[in-house]
Amino acid sequence: MSQAKNSNPAMLELRDVQISSGSFTLENLSLSIAPGEYTIVMGQTGSGKTTLLEGICGLRPVNAGSIKFNGKDVTNLAPQNRGFGYVPQDLALFRTMTVYENMAYALKARKAPISLIDSSVNDLAKLLEIEELLPRSIAGLSGGQAQRVALGRALAFEPLMLLLDEPLSALDEKTHAKLCELLKQVQAETQVTVLHVTHDLQEAKRLGDRIYQFDQGQLTLI
Repeated sequence: MSQAKNSNPAMLELRDVQISSGSFTLENLSLSIAPGEYTIVMGQTGSGKTTLLEGICGLRPVNAGSIKFNGKDVTNLAPQNRGFGYVPQDLALFRTMTVYENMAYALKARKAPISLIDSSVNDLAKLLEIEELLPRSIAGLSGGQAQRVALGRALAFEPLMLLLDEPLSALDEKTHAKLCELLKQVQAETQVTVLHVTHDLQEAKRLGDRIYQFDQGQLTLI
């Protein structure tokens, strides 16, 4: 896989969306993200950040409103048909697989040729500086290493948009700073559009082209 700049980056549009998680509901939520933009959504625990991402990527049903991606209505599509790369807060890495196998997973599921899988994984590993980790198991990786692997797995099939749920949480200050730099580098090199949720204002200012704050269930530009 070549990590050249995407020639057709994403546009995401949410219009009057309603998403529920148990007794919690986000209502009348609208958001537009421009192609190639790095957008941050901030909010405290329980504000709806994860619910928002899960609704966008199809892990929670949208009760009302619409989600459009590059002009196509994806509101009711299955997650694998939406074209998003997603890194959940717990990373959800496959612990019985090696780093290589984790990063190759999406391409194998799409029945990509072995030669393409191998070149894609190796190119990404070089970009993410985890080449030496490819044969290792997930068990025993540091927090920063695991974050890089999860990012690589999400990027492997060259999505036009990346959804990141608190991707830098629970990292020490030095590792956090390195991964902030890495995220900006990856976004600049691939031109992937990013929606990144966090509760950390300094992280938001460091990474975001635009920053939104959840305020009483609505998104306010700050």
